[in-house]
Amino acid sequence: MSILSVRNLEKRYGDNVILKDVSVDIEKGEVISIIGPSGTGKSTFLRALNFLDPPTGGEVFFDGEKITKKNIDTTRRRMGMVFQNFGLFSHLSVMDNLTAGQRKLLKIPKKEAEEKSLELLKTVGLSERAKFFPRQLSGGQKQRVAIARCLAMSPEIILFDEPTSALDPTMVSEVMAVMRSLAKSGMTMLVVTHEMSFARDVSNRVLYMDEGGIYEDGKPSDIFTSPQKPKTQAFVYNIRTFEYKAESRDFDYVEMLGGVENFCFRHAIEKSIANKLQALAEELVINIITPVYGECALNLSFSEKLGTYELSASYGGEQSNALEAAACGGEDLGIAAAIVKSNAGSLRYEYVGGRNLILVGV
Repeated sequence: MSILSVRNLEKRYGDNVILKDVSVDIEKGEVISIIGPSGTGKSTFLRALNFLDPPTGGEVFFDGEKITKKNIDTTRRRMGMVFQNFGLFSHLSVMDNLTAGQRKLLKIPKKEAEEKSLELLKTVGLSERAKFFPRQLSGGQKQRVAIARCLAMSPEIILFDEPTSALDPTMVSEVMAVMRSLAKSGMTMLVVTHEMSFARDVSNRVLYMDEGGIYEDGKPSDIFTSPQKPKTQAFVYNIRTFEYKAESRDFDYVEMLGGVENFCFRHAIEKSIANKLQALAEELVINIITPVYGECALNLSFSEKLGTYELSASYGGEQSNALEAAACGGEDLGIAAAIVKSNAGSLRYEYVGGRNLILVGV
């Protein structure tokens, strides 16, 4: 049985739908990283699981029991959460931050709670900070205290909401070290993170969130080396794109070429590559496709991670390879086709969904 099961989860604010029809099972001992662009509902998803931000639809089951408003307090004692901004009580010492929940909620005697807290502080490398107050700690130390406080409640699963996002880069590694240690110990963890090394090296599964839900779910080796869906690919490979639609033969070609030039400038694409991309756009769209087919959709993509460049041009009509037709056409068309082929590292033609597609790798 899954320790956590989500069925058709929905979260909306009025007409604004953040999450829709989200279903997933979390097995005991799994370490799951949740990745994706900002604004895709990752943190909202975590907060909906423990009803900090109650879902507006669907169901969440913890260890087989449906979570409701009536049993949520009991459930939260078993489902810990670590926030972006630590959430420590500023008026309490580190020790008191760790013992407060144990004493008030778990009814653990003071001495026993302090002994457990000292062991946990030792685990996160902060034994000497037991009597300090949060204002006396660095950001990384505060987050480690927050993790220790969460562990003090003996949770069966921990939800981490971007635990390093508020930290100075020099402090990220110390928090990541603690989380790696927890993962090795068998703790079940759901981690919303932008630390791709953690997601790739420590997780058992990766959930990529987009379009209001779990867009792609897979092993780290699959998500980071061969993602199957376009938006996952764009995120993982850090793909930047430029799109332009020429809607008629008389489209604003100066605007299109200016857009290509600006795209290359913004992403510091070297001059020789930029020249090729501009030549490809000019010959394919202006001289070869639109004069015959009347419209063309141009897409230019650049992957910073892979160092690859691809230009695609799609157009409607019956199946027809405009580039090969141009190569067999008159002198001007033949020159245009030759320029495209001389600037292309790879060429591919497809006919998909009633549209012709010419893909050029540079």
